[in-house]
Amino acid sequence: MTQQQVSTTPEDGPAPVLAYVALGANLGDARQTVLWAISQFDGLADVELVARSHLYRTEPVDASGPDFINAVVAVMTRLSAHALLHQLQHLEQLAGRQRPYRHAPRTLDLDLLTFGEGRIDSPRLSVPHPRMGERAFVLVPLAEIAPDLVGRAPLARVQGQKISRIQTF
Repeated sequence: MTQQQVSTTPEDGPAPVLAYVALGANLGDARQTVLWAISQFDGLADVELVARSHLYRTEPVDASGPDFINAVVAVMTRLSAHALLHQLQHLEQLAGRQRPYRHAPRTLDLDLLTFGEGRIDSPRLSVPHPRMGERAFVLVPLAEIAPDLVGRAPLARVQGQKISRIQTF
């Protein structure tokens, strides 16, 4: 009987990181666009969808246009935060996202909320997302899939913002 050798070298590449992404849309068929975007996560290189919230309808906050459809997903990724952001922006472009002015209505908005325990403050990316604690459309779906990340106090601060769950999976 021969002894098998067991490799002790780590897998190639960086360790996977758990990240949370907020999705929102308020132009066109916003519900369908958000569902489409969620379905695209498993097709992204080095990204695995691990959880998704229900869909929620919310009034625009610091924005204009019709109500938004929102959700939050959790993904495991071996990408860097900036590479993941690039993938998210590519999905926005595929959905027809245009940026005519700040807070414009949009066909799809994808925001990187957290990236593991990382803190990033660069011209292109701030993580954790600097305004996530001010918005029910982020905190309510995030609390659904990651209750340990959202305390009662942040949820209490946004309780005056209208939000309603519209779809279950």
